[in-house]
Amino acid sequence: MPLLTRWFIRTSFVYLGIGLAIGILLAAQSLWSSMLPLAVFFSGYIHLLTVGWLTLLIFGVAYWMFPKYSQVQPRGNDALNWAAFILLNLGLVMRLVGEPLDILRRNAFWGWLLVFSALLQWLGGMAFILNLWKRVRMK
Repeated sequence: MPLLTRWFIRTSFVYLGIGLAIGILLAAQSLWSSMLPLAVFFSGYIHLLTVGWLTLLIFGVAYWMFPKYSQVQPRGNDALNWAAFILLNLGLVMRLVGEPLDILRRNAFWGWLLVFSALLQWLGGMAFILNLWKRVRMK
């Protein structure tokens, strides 16, 4: 199994664990009326499970299992693959931090942080698509 696949999959498991823990806190919120309103983490919870766990898991397996690009570069451009991994994770973490702060302290900085985090995730997805596109051959 390639190193980047292990990074994609292990990182996805970390996000799954964190996402499930946040899910427990969200479900238990009704028990504590004086707690910080945890509803600000709901969107982050969804992103942890969809982008963090599901998407990274799929990307890791696709990177590993799709047909080889060539004998010299079986998985395509490694720099582009690593860029996809880094951009997706950086964008996701920025969203997890920025979104609750944007809800609690509305100002332009947090709003722009969310826009930038979405852009990073989009760029990561596009880098992954560009690299895997060549590996899906029409016969």
